[in-house]
Amino acid sequence: KLQGNYLEIRGARKADYPEGYTSHRVERGASSFTRSFTLPSEVDPAKVEATLKDGILTLVLGKSEPAKPKQIVIS
Repeated sequence: KLQGNYLEIRGARKADYPEGYTSHRVERGASSFTRSFTLPSEVDPAKVEATLKDGILTLVLGKSEPAKPKQIVIS
């Protein structure tokens, strides 16, 4: 979720065990999580890319262009 310069990431970790698998101790169980970040500048939602590969989430966030000054001609 992206709103201005605020980014929120939500996810869930599932317990995927093969059939017949037993364990004595599990340190990381199934759970959901949320992380939020305040970014130093606003991000253009059209320039956001997210990829997940080998358990690593990569985000590419393109900055939005600041409002350009407008020249007004006085007649």
